[in-house]
Amino acid sequence: MPLELLRIDERLIHGQVLVGWGRPLDLDFYIVVDDALASSEWEQELWASALADEESAEFLEVDEAVRRFGELGRRAARGALLTRDTRTMRALAERGCLDGRTVNVGGVYAAEGRKKILDYVHLSPEEIEDLRVIGERAFVSARSLPTQREVRLDARRLR
Repeated sequence: MPLELLRIDERLIHGQVLVGWGRPLDLDFYIVVDDALASSEWEQELWASALADEESAEFLEVDEAVRRFGELGRRAARGALLTRDTRTMRALAERGCLDGRTVNVGGVYAAEGRKKILDYVHLSPEEIEDLRVIGERAFVSARSLPTQREVRLDARRLR
């Protein structure tokens, strides 16, 4: 499965993802699923500017990501799929893309209406419900780096 990382992170492509996850997992490409970014070339250029020359990024709307999910998973290179919110990852789950996979949650920070789950995961009631739905199809866990202990985000933890 060349999609080695499925991650919800408000910061999308940034140092922790590129260095902390990308290097240990030997990632070559990043798929960002975000309807707004998929239609904004200048924002795509800004996000992709952090990539090394040998790395690439694609910015897809949810519908296109669903259509291409099989192809993305059959690439010879290794990659990550990133969303900035639980709602987008839930859309992928509801359309059958995440069945049997692991979704990593990290970099969802404090904001009004969110409660602290972990130091790096704060969730609103709506986001908790999104993760519950995702959890019906995929294993949902949190960790900021692959070297850290994985914390399962199940119904008990998300109360």
